[in-house]
Amino acid sequence: MLRATVNAGRVELQARGAWTATHAAELDSTIAEMHVAATGDGPVLIDMTGVEAFDTYGARLLYRLVQDWQARGATLSVSGLAERYADLFDAVSRASDQPTPPPPVSSPLARAMAVVRQQTASLSDNLAVLLNMTGALGLALARVVLRPKTFRLTSAVHQLDRVGWQAVPIILLITFLIGAIIAQQGFFHFRKFGADDYVVDMVGILVLREIGVLIVAIMVAGRSGSSYTAELGSMKMREEIDALATMGLDPVEVLILPRVLALLVALPILVFLGSMSALYGGGVVAWFYGGMSPDIFIARLKDAISITHFKVGMIKAPFMALVIGIVACSEGLLVRGSAESLGLRTTASVVKAIFLVIVLDGLFAMFFASIGM
Repeated sequence: MLRATVNAGRVELQARGAWTATHAAELDSTIAEMHVAATGDGPVLIDMTGVEAFDTYGARLLYRLVQDWQARGATLSVSGLAERYADLFDAVSRASDQPTPPPPVSSPLARAMAVVRQQTASLSDNLAVLLNMTGALGLALARVVLRPKTFRLTSAVHQLDRVGWQAVPIILLITFLIGAIIAQQGFFHFRKFGADDYVVDMVGILVLREIGVLIVAIMVAGRSGSSYTAELGSMKMREEIDALATMGLDPVEVLILPRVLALLVALPILVFLGSMSALYGGGVVAWFYGGMSPDIFIARLKDAISITHFKVGMIKAPFMALVIGIVACSEGLLVRGSAESLGLRTTASVVKAIFLVIVLDGLFAMFFASIGM
């Protein structure tokens, strides 16, 4: 690669071989040895006639070699470099001589606007992904309706067991505690005004209209939504989804439709059970903490609530289930071939699903208020 000789007091370096990035390790070690062995500060000539290949890495290495010798007080001149390589060396030398421009200084307003633009672009991309998945689900459902035999009932029942039946214990426990906490705080504060009876109104209306469906939807998003994303993401990493497409099967119809339909069936049932558990928790606290007998609690609850409150909560459930399923499956299909991508998409799935569930609950609240429900 590089050999040194001394001729009439002048050091001559003969370069040969390929000065390319492929031989970077060999070139670096040779030049390092040359610096250690070289002595004196006389003129140095490097002959590049024997160089067979030369790229940007070689040009940068030659420029650095010239600069190192000049820093030691010696003058290194280059000769014999082919004309087709000389232009590249000159371009690299000019680029290296130019000072690095300072980073642009932006104002806080400009940085804030850049963040807003980035988030807006990300929001539009996410919306496009969700709309695409919604359309694909609609087409898959239409094909299943036209050909019912293609529906994967076994898969749907399995998913229903996972997201529905297996979730019942934790849903009942959490909603029971939520109802108990709401009742306890109601008695603690309302008692100051002698309005203990209104605690029952608060618990009943809040649980049936808002808290019951919202808490259950958030728990399902964290429990089942993350599971959907992780499963589909793992399949995507192992190229199982591509294999399904290669075999002529629609991955949306095979993998996603049964999961989303299972959520659509399971979430309203879980909301009903969770609401009943929350009311029961409120009744237990009213009995032991508020001194209100179960008969009085039930009678007051019958007067405070109506079937409308129950319908409001149950109407929200399927829409929230659809949002959770679409977000979870969309994020799973966006996983790339790394464990880091799987973790990021699973986290994004839970965060986006919970955010959209809360937004959807607010929109429903305004809608029902506008129509008097």
